[in-house]
Amino acid sequence: MDSLLAMLPDLVTAFKETFLMLGVSTAFALIGGVPLGFFLFITQRRLFWENRAANAVGNVLVNVIRSVPFVILLVLLLPLTQLLLKTTIGPVAASVPLSVAAIAFYARLVQGSLCEVDSGVIEAAQAFGASPAMIIRSVLFREALPGLLRGLTVTVISLVGYSAMAGIVGGGGVGDLAIRFGYYRYQTGVMVVTVAALVVLVQVIQVLGDYLVRRADLKAK
Repeated sequence: MDSLLAMLPDLVTAFKETFLMLGVSTAFALIGGVPLGFFLFITQRRLFWENRAANAVGNVLVNVIRSVPFVILLVLLLPLTQLLLKTTIGPVAASVPLSVAAIAFYARLVQGSLCEVDSGVIEAAQAFGASPAMIIRSVLFREALPGLLRGLTVTVISLVGYSAMAGIVGGGGVGDLAIRFGYYRYQTGVMVVTVAALVVLVQVIQVLGDYLVRRADLKAK
């Protein structure tokens, strides 16, 4: 018990670093994943910009990133991280590969959510002469919003696991704490505490995500 109390400051610091990585990567998932998902959907379907070549390039890029295990992606993107931040250590540096993985992961979920939108609604909007921007904003986005929120919840939960792996390459966070204390120093209590804390964090994210989805469903009806 005394050892667990002694490492409480380290645990607080580790979770601050984990939240930093989650915040940065989730922001980039929204900034990059949503437009990329819309791009993949629009260029695939016969809407206002069908482009098979562009769609093929986008699909290959997303598939390549998603096919690489995150631990390997961490190592592969170390040169890019060094180029951008002049360091490969710390939670901010670990946010680079996390963001790349998050963008590709969420883009595919966004595309899947858009594919579930009733094509009749899209055709009706086109028949009424709606502009592409209006179709994207008022039809596609509104109809797919519950699915987009579900996908975002899945993405954030996946990023919790990815951020724990970042500790392997000095990214900090809960993963780094578990490796240093629970693995190298054989302090099983620390490992149990970190796992329990991560379970609670994932539950909170899931409950919040489900709440937002219910709100979006009610507004859609």
